[in-house]
Amino acid sequence: MSASPANPPEQNTAEGATLLEVRNVSKRFGATEVLKNISLNIACGEFLTLLGESGSGKTTLLRLIAGFEQATSGEIWMGGERLDVLPPYKRPVNTVFQNYALFPHLSARDNIAYGLRVKRTPVSEISGRVEEALSMVKMQGFAASRPSQLSGGQQQRIALARALVNRPQLLLLDEPLSALDANLRKQMQSELKALQREIGITFLFVTHDQEEAMALSDRIALLRDGALEQVAAPRETYARPATAYAAQFIGQTNLLHGEIRGSIATCGALRWPCEEADGSVVFSLRPEAIRLSADGKRQTNEVRFRAAVRQQLYGGSTELLEVDCGKGQTLRVRVPACGRLTGEHDFVFSISDAVRVQE
Repeated sequence: MSASPANPPEQNTAEGATLLEVRNVSKRFGATEVLKNISLNIACGEFLTLLGESGSGKTTLLRLIAGFEQATSGEIWMGGERLDVLPPYKRPVNTVFQNYALFPHLSARDNIAYGLRVKRTPVSEISGRVEEALSMVKMQGFAASRPSQLSGGQQQRIALARALVNRPQLLLLDEPLSALDANLRKQMQSELKALQREIGITFLFVTHDQEEAMALSDRIALLRDGALEQVAAPRETYARPATAYAAQFIGQTNLLHGEIRGSIATCGALRWPCEEADGSVVFSLRPEAIRLSADGKRQTNEVRFRAAVRQQLYGGSTELLEVDCGKGQTLRVRVPACGRLTGEHDFVFSISDAVRVQE
């Protein structure tokens, strides 16, 4: 059943070469279209995150790659060969599930060895590979422990080791940190990123947590209602969101709705020169891009406005202000911690920080 592409890519596992290609993939469950014509490439050695709300289709896409579901249309290729026509056990991928799925009656060592035994790996090879996997996740001292004797973070490490021991080309991770408490989750994020860099395996990671995606990823693929909203590096996604949805979902932003007339953008009480065609427009302006203007002055590439502070939320090193610009326009402003602010103040932002986005 395996077909060949018109111009098959070379079998290349060098870092940066394309490892996985998702080509025009759609998935329906009955009348519901869960994935809509998804096309996505993943490079060898890349940490790519599928980010989105519940129901956006991210776990479904992961299951299609793993072979637990079949696409309604489209193809999935890996290393120049059709992946989606293979049964799950023949695909060079492994999955770390949200609930870890460890066997409660087996020790950590036996949990890790299970997949090797199923594949009938020579007995003489199993022990060494299990010890290597335990070492990767720094769990050598817990090899004899059962899952019930391990903490959540330790269980997560064993689940990772069980996947890594099979030496997959691609590791799929379905919200593997979501069951951990906040502090342990932060610690495991750092360890997971370091581990991925150390072993060089390609990671496809699923999460609904924007901060987690920003911290871990080389690139983020943002899904919305089964379609790709934007695929870019975290810094680019944050600084140059493609759409209003992307700007709002990743971090906080002010969406400025207005219009351009005669090379002037007018958004509520704000006006600035803008060399774009006349018409309706939406800009994203991050709260931290706005700052207090102590002397009330501005540069030629800046926009100054006066606004009244309506609310102030203390956040340790920063303060989040809600300011009233007049004409029914309210903005969020994040400034360094400065003590209590009341009344009206002058604010300023650079024109370049107002990023035009699609509605």
